[in-house]
Amino acid sequence: MNETRQRAWLAFYGDVPESLEYPPIGLYQAVQESAARRPTATAVDFLGSTLTYGELIDGIDRCASALAGLGLGPGDRITISTPTCPQGVIAFYAAAKLGAVASMIHPLSTAEEIAGYLDMSQSRLALTLDLFYAQFAEARHGTPLETLVLARVSDYLSAAKRLGFWLTRGRKIPRVPDDPAVRWWSGLEAGDEPAAAAPVEPDDLAAILYSGGTTGAPKGIMLSHRNFIAEGIQVATWVGLGESDTVLAVLPIFHGFGLAVLINAAFLSGAKVVMVPRFSPEIVAELLRTKRPTLTAGPPTLYEALARDPSLRSADLSSLRAAFSGADTLPEPVRERFESLVADRGGTVRLLEGYGLTEAVAAIMGMPLHERRAGSIGVPFPDMLATICDPGTTRELPPGEEGEICVSGPAVMLGYLDNPQATAEALREHDDGRVWLHTGDIGKADEDGFFYFTSRLKRMIKSSGFNVFPAQVEAVLYEHPVVAEACVVGIPDEAQGERVKAFVVANEPELAGAELADALIAHCRERLIKWSCPREVEFRDELPKTRVGKIDFVALVQQELGAATRE
Repeated sequence: MNETRQRAWLAFYGDVPESLEYPPIGLYQAVQESAARRPTATAVDFLGSTLTYGELIDGIDRCASALAGLGLGPGDRITISTPTCPQGVIAFYAAAKLGAVASMIHPLSTAEEIAGYLDMSQSRLALTLDLFYAQFAEARHGTPLETLVLARVSDYLSAAKRLGFWLTRGRKIPRVPDDPAVRWWSGLEAGDEPAAAAPVEPDDLAAILYSGGTTGAPKGIMLSHRNFIAEGIQVATWVGLGESDTVLAVLPIFHGFGLAVLINAAFLSGAKVVMVPRFSPEIVAELLRTKRPTLTAGPPTLYEALARDPSLRSADLSSLRAAFSGADTLPEPVRERFESLVADRGGTVRLLEGYGLTEAVAAIMGMPLHERRAGSIGVPFPDMLATICDPGTTRELPPGEEGEICVSGPAVMLGYLDNPQATAEALREHDDGRVWLHTGDIGKADEDGFFYFTSRLKRMIKSSGFNVFPAQVEAVLYEHPVVAEACVVGIPDEAQGERVKAFVVANEPELAGAELADALIAHCRERLIKWSCPREVEFRDELPKTRVGKIDFVALVQQELGAATRE
């Protein structure tokens, strides 16, 4: 897409400037500035307990001093494996203050996955909840991990809520045995003097988030302080995020959007963040009723669940002024149901689509609040450029032609951790002299600069907004002695976006049936995070092959879609 056309469009609509200014500071300093502006304003609401901006920065300072005492310093890595809670967020910014790097992973990762992440990041220090101690205890052997900091959900709750949590859930958490490697969050001691903020350059590495590729092997995505700050300022400018806003942080902090947009962009803007540590439609619905957020974002499955929640049919939803759907294609029926619910309950908000990927922190384009174009993922945020290229090349295509979506701008990652080949494949210099991120997604753009997502060049499944990499699941299935061939695909599902389905050829055909299917699903659940596990297994006598002898997953998807159409 012609750059001049894009910038002219952006300058014309919505008073969005053509370019923005990004302060040459680190993430800690950016939040510190918000705390200096609004020391007594509420920064965090967590299960009804609150932290002001002054208390937030004090907590970050104390955490940084304690982590420094445990040996964390410039360039070191700390693995953070928590749900969206104050401890995980505070540790993220404390690491930034020390010039260290936060490696963010899913708290429900298996021991095998945790060990891989610890090795990749070379983390000597990790933070998780007591609930997940066993997985880390199993994973740490043979890894660089030396110290494990354990937090409790109740650390930031009032005495009454702490008791309530203990009676309902806390007492069910297994006791942590005596372990010399364990330090407790509640017992961390800050030094007599606050740890000094390390000198940080904007392009220094701030965090590692994880993705996968066409092989299914996880890749560490290296994101800088500049990446996070640019993303936060771009999003805030686009939606008008400010001090009067309340952001409902539904997506988890190991997720790029959850960390960079719902947490960091909100903090940079001085907004209040309502943290949701455990997602369920019922919990989100209650928070919509009681906390009256002004902005939220999530996958289509969130809005589908909310539209069907009976408790919202009597709620006042007029506070919502912006709601964005990302992580997967938004079905039109889901949009219509959610917007109808909001309209019935006094609101005017439109559910708008956006687009992003972790390699560019999170969202890099979205629909303007006042605009609607069916099927469009919107236009790039200020300072982010997008174009469509002939797949596998740097040749740009004209409007209307489908090709690979490529993006360029200050939110684009530094590269993949210890993977120069993958970095070179993803980050390419075009004829204009800019470095462009080749996303692996297929789409097109119209004459006005609106983009449209059509399919994925990479073989990847989006289930409930999370990435599932079929090759990784297939590798686990192949570990089972009965599996001769396996192919995992994503099947369209109204509730989940896509559900994971495995096609299997058993080497003992007489065993194929419901009992073996259940055994294979259980086998996966022991080794993979639950989002990656097949929801169903279908046995075949043989799987379709391409002309070069590879299993033809495209043919399986087409067969499945054809069967669904006939039904």
